[in-house]
Amino acid sequence: MKLSRREQLTGRIFLVALALITLLPFVSMLSAALQPRGTVPSGLSWPADPQWGNFVDAFTVANMAALLRSSLLIVAGVVPVSVLIATMAGFGLGQLRVPGGRIAFALLLLGLTMPFEAVVTPIYYQIRDLGLLNTRWAIILPLIGLYMPFAVFWMRAHFINVPQELADAARVDGSSTWQLFWRVQVPLAKPAIASLTILLFLWTWNQFLLAIVLVDDSTKRTMAGALGAFQGQWGTDQVLLCAGSLLILTPTLVIFLIFQRQFIKALLQGSLKG
Repeated sequence: MKLSRREQLTGRIFLVALALITLLPFVSMLSAALQPRGTVPSGLSWPADPQWGNFVDAFTVANMAALLRSSLLIVAGVVPVSVLIATMAGFGLGQLRVPGGRIAFALLLLGLTMPFEAVVTPIYYQIRDLGLLNTRWAIILPLIGLYMPFAVFWMRAHFINVPQELADAARVDGSSTWQLFWRVQVPLAKPAIASLTILLFLWTWNQFLLAIVLVDDSTKRTMAGALGAFQGQWGTDQVLLCAGSLLILTPTLVIFLIFQRQFIKALLQGSLKG
């Protein structure tokens, strides 16, 4: 399909405008973070003498070394387990005729409509009864369960579009269901698995609500969850608050920029398969 010059120009203008709108809040936060301490940033103005040391101060004040370690531990506990369970469940619902599979899938779709805020209170009491309050497990275990509806739906969407002939050929060659899964289906699902891993990493890293409700010790929260305590203690220092917010956002931005090709590849793969 060929586009006219006018259509191409319109598309480029739209993309540039969208990019500027997206980047404007980050540029505003960066300019505010570089202002002298104790000042109140007003509007979008680049300081004459940028105070890059504000980022060092924010890193020290917020104890971000401990927060970084805590976030990495939580991500390591949530993402691999969630991706593994979702991949196996998606394979079962998408490729195998599992008894009750349609009912299970319908329940998962129902779970997609349930916001975190609706279940945070019962989760709190369950975690309290298990004696896990104020531990990282209080964040890890609920997130694994809360991510399952979307994660299984994502992986099922991939497996259901894999030609059945591949499975039939593997069966003819004597492959068991387990061998079919690991040797045939998982290699084909790498783009979907990679994109799901990126999404779950970003969501876990930026998890705020459960970290605030279930964990009192800020050094055991995610970095985004610790931002609440940081804001409460240093909320009047807007410069330091903006610097700390940018430091918390940086890892997620870096991860997305590194793996954006895999993410886009997975989306395009699903659209081409229909």
